[in-house]
Amino acid sequence: MIVAPPESLPALSINGLGHRFGAREALAGISLEVPAGRFVALLGPNGAGKTTLFSVVTRLYNNQSGVISVFGHDLRRAPSRALAELGVVFQSRTLDPDLTVRQNLAYHAALHGLAGRAVRARIEHLLIRAGLGEKIDDKVRILSGGQARRVEIARALVHAPRLLLLDEPTVGLDLAARAGIVDSVRQLVRDDGISVLWATHIFEEIAPEDAVYVLHEGNIVAAGTAASLAEESGSTLATAFRKLTEQAR
Repeated sequence: MIVAPPESLPALSINGLGHRFGAREALAGISLEVPAGRFVALLGPNGAGKTTLFSVVTRLYNNQSGVISVFGHDLRRAPSRALAELGVVFQSRTLDPDLTVRQNLAYHAALHGLAGRAVRARIEHLLIRAGLGEKIDDKVRILSGGQARRVEIARALVHAPRLLLLDEPTVGLDLAARAGIVDSVRQLVRDDGISVLWATHIFEEIAPEDAVYVLHEGNIVAAGTAASLAEESGSTLATAFRKLTEQAR
């Protein structure tokens, strides 16, 4: 058997993923792919199933049907290998406000079995790169919302994952902070080859060339580049999204 080299494998492959909460179908056999080194947007309104999808991919919930693989590692058969490739920023804030910025990242590193001089140096490098060099020993509770989000992104990168999942990462931020977060994540894609699945309901965060999956009521109702979806609607991505979600009702 010939094994494909890692760079030829998709960062994330989801096929026929379904999930229920009792009688309610939260995800209805969805399939999507994040190519290695690409920024992919998962566009959907609140309640579409974006957070449920992230919870399944990160093993907070077991996938009840379908197959998920991360750089070729099946999430069920090789969960440790798959999860080692993942960095996650959830919609809900998850930093410890009573720890310093440095301590939050060091604690996350320890959960991955990482410690020592090299890890401490990586933590400092990530925080300086995030523009938080002067905040390293500040407690998280005194940071602005945008600064706290940057800390969470830096924390997600501590164990050097190749795939970054971000669930509505700019919710509650002002326009400038939101733009800064989007730009910093796109820089990770451009400069470091990080693969990104970015869940959002904000059209301005999506570039024309981005691959987009439109999620509505647990179903993928459209997929394509943002530009192609807009062209099909004869207007903008926002118009395309409105038509798609109205048709799906």
